[in-house]
Amino acid sequence: MVNITTDIVVIGSGIGGLSCGALLARYSYDVVVCESHSIPGGAAHSFSRQGFIFDSGPSLFSGLSSRPSPNPLAHVLDALGEDLPWLNYDTWGCAIPEGTFLTQVGAEQFVEVLTELRSSQAVQEWRRLQQVMAPLGQAATALPPMALRNDWQVVFSAARYLGAMLPYLPHVSTLTKPYAQVVKSTVSDPLICNWLDLLCFLLSGLPASGTLTAEIAFMFADWYRPGVQLDFPQGGTGALVNALVRGLHKFGGELRLNSHVSKILIESDRAVGITLKTGEVIRAKRAVISNASIWDTLKLLPLEHQTSPAVKRLHRERQNIPPCPSFMHLHLGIDGTNLPADLPCHLIVVNDWDLGIDAPQNVILVSIPSILDPSLAPTGKQVIHAYTPANEPFALWANLDRTSEKYQQLKQQRSQALWQAIERYIPDVKSRGEVTLVGTPLTHARFLRRYQGSYGPAIAAGKEMFPSPSTPVPGLYCCSDSTFPGIGLPAVAASALVTANSFASLSQHNALIEEVLS
Repeated sequence: MVNITTDIVVIGSGIGGLSCGALLARYSYDVVVCESHSIPGGAAHSFSRQGFIFDSGPSLFSGLSSRPSPNPLAHVLDALGEDLPWLNYDTWGCAIPEGTFLTQVGAEQFVEVLTELRSSQAVQEWRRLQQVMAPLGQAATALPPMALRNDWQVVFSAARYLGAMLPYLPHVSTLTKPYAQVVKSTVSDPLICNWLDLLCFLLSGLPASGTLTAEIAFMFADWYRPGVQLDFPQGGTGALVNALVRGLHKFGGELRLNSHVSKILIESDRAVGITLKTGEVIRAKRAVISNASIWDTLKLLPLEHQTSPAVKRLHRERQNIPPCPSFMHLHLGIDGTNLPADLPCHLIVVNDWDLGIDAPQNVILVSIPSILDPSLAPTGKQVIHAYTPANEPFALWANLDRTSEKYQQLKQQRSQALWQAIERYIPDVKSRGEVTLVGTPLTHARFLRRYQGSYGPAIAAGKEMFPSPSTPVPGLYCCSDSTFPGIGLPAVAASALVTANSFASLSQHNALIEEVLS
């Protein structure tokens, strides 16, 4: 077996791993990104069946088709000199206990919803909330993610934004608190409170009581600005993954597919490379960066009799980080004949506010991206992806054999909520089906190498803090959703920026800031 040596090895080609690896290549490091599967992208990969192109993960994008943008992923793409066609829309469907309606991004349209479903007092509370959130949103976006790094030199990389940040310093302490505190002090209308709980859950996998105010303030600054639109990558999320792969290759980085990492090598208490399942060793002169979840990273550092103190400390510090629940997925390819002309491309279904926003299968998201991009399905057909976002308990599945009859029965049972959500908008969807794929937490764990099929860490605001990219093990770093608040593309892209920038000299970093943000 021929072993190789590089500067930095990145474990995993999810959006965080690809972004981090490509940025490091942009900073002139030799980088190898190792992906265990045959397709890059992690939770954001696309796949095809019978002419239908399905997205495995994210379906809501914003701040990527216009500039300037606060979205960290936009900063990554700009740093790599990569872009892709974006399709825009502003309307999504909502089916909640109060009723079914279409809503738009932007603050004013929700006023119409409140006027119809609630009262003038609710409208006043919503407008007051907008006033409270305005300075918080400005505070949350005053320091661009592109300027962040994970060392003391962040004082200098962020210095140019000091003037922009100073007026909002009084709001910083609020940004670090649970958003429920802002809600409680500002609004009392049940629908608004439940709506904010929903937004928090979609951003962090936690209700408002566990979501950092900074996360929701960032979202308000993006979604509720004048003229805002949502984005969708033409070609599906696979097109976004391909753009990051192009950026990695453009600057000399290497992506190795079908390269399953079995162990992180530790020598003299330092991470010095990885061993692949094949037995091949890739040595890293500067660092090993894991884009795997923290729990899956720890599996690559098993505790043994001779384990170094630094590895033992990493296990102690991070092994008990709580995971969010998992997913159920339903991917459908259907006949699109005579579907409603006003069928929205994204739908949100909430079954019962009283159960709690994070109750199992209470919130269901439905994406029909072929409404925006007909190329994702054969002519006259539509692609549908329905999923439960971080509310499917792994415990229901933990001890099941995927080949067993019991597993098949549970798949059938637990997928019914997804079918029912779609049937609110397409009552005859089952008779239209041409391709049907049901994914479970075990599917999520198997194909995405995610511990318990988890959405990510459930680190509640006010109780715990997200760990930094650096670890107690010299030479070992982590990026993606295990090191930055929030779940989804902005969080993993921000984590990638912070991690990669930390390997750049201050002059390199400042030059890239100037290029991307000037």
